[in-house]
Amino acid sequence: MTSRWLSLIPLLMLLSACGTLTRPGGYYQDDGPEASPPGDIADIPDAVPKAEPRSASGNKPYSVFGVAYTPLTDANGYRERGVASWYGKKFHGKRTSSGESYDMYAMTAAHKTLPLPSYVRVRNLQNDRAVIVRVNDRGPFLHNRVIDLSYAAAAKLGILGTGTGLVEVEAVGPGEPASQVVKTFPLQIIPSAVAAEEISAAPTPAPAANPKLYLQVGAFTRRDNADSLRDRLEREALRPIFVHSSDGGSGGADAAPVYRVRIGPLASVEEGDRLTQRVVQLGISDARIVVE
Repeated sequence: MTSRWLSLIPLLMLLSACGTLTRPGGYYQDDGPEASPPGDIADIPDAVPKAEPRSASGNKPYSVFGVAYTPLTDANGYRERGVASWYGKKFHGKRTSSGESYDMYAMTAAHKTLPLPSYVRVRNLQNDRAVIVRVNDRGPFLHNRVIDLSYAAAAKLGILGTGTGLVEVEAVGPGEPASQVVKTFPLQIIPSAVAAEEISAAPTPAPAANPKLYLQVGAFTRRDNADSLRDRLEREALRPIFVHSSDGGSGGADAAPVYRVRIGPLASVEEGDRLTQRVVQLGISDARIVVE
């Protein structure tokens, strides 16, 4: 496991126990932007995908908090929607899982299973901004985030103030098109002395989509198992809860259906986090926020 996450274990355990160590923006009290960040973050270029050898560290199976992760050997075809977070000055200059130093002003990211290094396009589903980042670290392991962005990448996507954003993450390779950003907006970077919710990229464009959030608490190949879990959680007043049926993603006519038990739609990421803690108390440890 990367040294930055080893150092966070006591903090994360305390955080999950009391929920009081984060600022309103969603990052740790001693993290966030620097007091005087550079004013040209909007001009930082995206990462440029290129063929690179796998890093000597960070690509072997590992476990965090009892959960086992097996990194992918190839990023081709990877595409996922979910919640993005970001990390800043607390880790600036510290070693990443790939062995490189973390630079909060570089276009990088952390992911639990993508190969190190690899490149992904991250699109903010709420304002249609997009960036390309180089994945060179592991994480995030707090809550159920899909990717942890550098400070610079989060600024360009417009998610500094909220701490999280609804995103689509898609692998890109050498020679593929650059970021599909609808417009470029000037960034207003506010020092860390102010409240986190006041840190923003301004102005924010109108939402380009209306993504919906759900908490997925289980996925089954048998409908009766899904119905049983739904009924159990409904008795715990976890509503609205329903069973969503699909073909499992293969698209074939003979594909076995998958029955996913979901709560929602949710009003916010914070509501998803609260519900996640609730279902963990009920013995469900693999719940995750999904975005559609």
